[in-house]
Amino acid sequence: MHKLSRRQFLTTLTGTAAASMLGYPLLSSGAFRARVIVVGGGYGGATAAKYLRLADPRIEVILIEKDEQFVSCALSNEVVAGERSLASLSFGYQPLTSFYGVKVVHDEVTRIDAESRIVSTRGGEEFGYDRLIVAPGVSFKWNAIEGYDSDAAQVLPHAWKAGEQTLLLRRQLEAMPDGGRVYIVSPPNPYKCPPGPYERAALIAHYLTQLGKQRSKVIILDAKDSFAKQALFEQGWERNYPGMISWVPASADGRVLRVDVKKRTLYTEFDAHRGDVLNVIPPQKAATIAEAAGLTNDKGWCPVDQQTFESSNREYIHVIGDACIAGSMPKAGYSANSQAKVCAAAISALIDGTAPPAPSYINTCYSIIAPDYGISVAAVYRLDKGSIVSVEGAGGSSPLDASAWERKMEATYARSWFDNITSDIFG
Repeated sequence: MHKLSRRQFLTTLTGTAAASMLGYPLLSSGAFRARVIVVGGGYGGATAAKYLRLADPRIEVILIEKDEQFVSCALSNEVVAGERSLASLSFGYQPLTSFYGVKVVHDEVTRIDAESRIVSTRGGEEFGYDRLIVAPGVSFKWNAIEGYDSDAAQVLPHAWKAGEQTLLLRRQLEAMPDGGRVYIVSPPNPYKCPPGPYERAALIAHYLTQLGKQRSKVIILDAKDSFAKQALFEQGWERNYPGMISWVPASADGRVLRVDVKKRTLYTEFDAHRGDVLNVIPPQKAATIAEAAGLTNDKGWCPVDQQTFESSNREYIHVIGDACIAGSMPKAGYSANSQAKVCAAAISALIDGTAPPAPSYINTCYSIIAPDYGISVAAVYRLDKGSIVSVEGAGGSSPLDASAWERKMEATYARSWFDNITSDIFG
């Protein structure tokens, strides 16, 4: 593997050259000039590890991830709906090693010593670093909703981490009688995948319809008064599942304050809601390891230099993905992928002792309302006075009142986007 020129690397960041990078043989390049540890192997961490190696093969990259396979949350609502398998969302890390020379360690990071620049794992290993990238995702604020903790989630699933929770939610939908009630508790901002609860409502309605349970209801109790792509979702719900989905905003007593697991009941300020299936998505914060390392602020998220993603709290540590504060960018898989490429370019430059290149960022978020009905929103971002802001006139969302063919194509594009981005990361 040879070092890419800056022009080649920046072209690769846009995705236009990603396919041509696959299959390059790894060549011995002698002693490494620096070591970068990456904590977390999701959309952000795995991308950063790969693109650091592409930026400069003389940088040793060690990716530490406890799970042997990454399971994507993106499109996991299709698993809930019985439209795809969990295996189709699962990816191994071997290509990162075989094609790009990333050393992958399957272990859990338990401590980050920012002063000594050492990462410790549950397995007893210690790794020194020149630069560290932390891409840990989110954790939940257990008991922020009274009565909802990690034990309660084994009965009333959040399904906000793809895997067994996803399958548990689907099994409960299968067991629910026709005419039953499904409640989705949507959290306050900010949280991972802002349109996710509303896509889930649609695909749960689809699944119940396929099971012959059309008399059932899906009710969203929300801690907010508005949500991403709201008009598009509401139109899609009514077109595909008329009268089946309802949304209760915070201002109409939609904020859930307490959960009674045994009674399967949700309590708002003025009402009690008993359901057959309760999907409780709790408030979120940066993952525990970020908090333990002193990377978070008083709201539980990680402030960073939004050009390089270096932590505002700790030198030589960069935070990307859902855990960080990234200006106008939402907490989403494509955002994390884009941030990882910007961060990789910045770290390569910093190790070289040169100025990081001017960044550009992108995010596209698809939502599937029915198997042949998709919607999307896209945005391009730039750095303005140290903050990531949307580029006016770039991007946009699906139009209202689009034709059935256009909606079908958006659903096709959603699955194509998933295939392309996972190939970019793990291919």
